[in-house]
Amino acid sequence: MGGLGNQEPFDNCSDGAGRPMSRHAALRRFTVEDHIAATVGAGCPRYPGVIDETPAAYKPIESVMAAQADLTEIVHTLKQVLRVKG
Repeated sequence: MGGLGNQEPFDNCSDGAGRPMSRHAALRRFTVEDHIAATVGAGCPRYPGVIDETPAAYKPIESVMAAQADLTEIVHTLKQVLRVKG
């Protein structure tokens, strides 16, 4: 991602949404059923060992992008269709 010329972040912006909860917390909080419901339409593994990667363990991309509106111009938002852990 490129920046809008703001020198403070070195002409850059974040490359991901970040995690508001730790991997261990996500494993304790979410079930395989939660993960299946959250990933309908996405190609990804759906077993207990990947629950820490469930979408709810991450910040909503809309709030992440809003927080860096002075760093980047949103031209398109992608929908995740595949997640591979390993």
